Amino acid sequence: MAHIELAAEVGDDFDRILDHLVQYQIENPALRIREIIEAISVLEYNPMIGRPSNTDKRELVIGQRSHGYIALYRYVAEVDTVFILAVRGQKEAGSV
Repeated sequence: MAHIELAAEVGDDFDRILDHLVQYQIENPALRIREIIEAISVLEYNPMIGRPSNTDKRELVIGQRSHGYIALYRYVAEVDTVFILAVRGQKEAGSV
């Protein structure tokens, strides 16, 4: 089972997503964040499940449409660790 580590910047990503959800009066925004975190946990057992991105990174697609997010990550097999680098909304300009 792979270990998952979040980059410090991911906290800022969650803050930005939460602010967006609150701004648009989405019901239960904390639940949406929790769903993203639960989706990321699939990487513990399937670290290569995400689609290949540039170089050695991968993208985990979470949800769809207005519930859609992308987690950019790197899996380092030598230490069996998934490093979550960023989380963005799929529609977000300049998404990962």
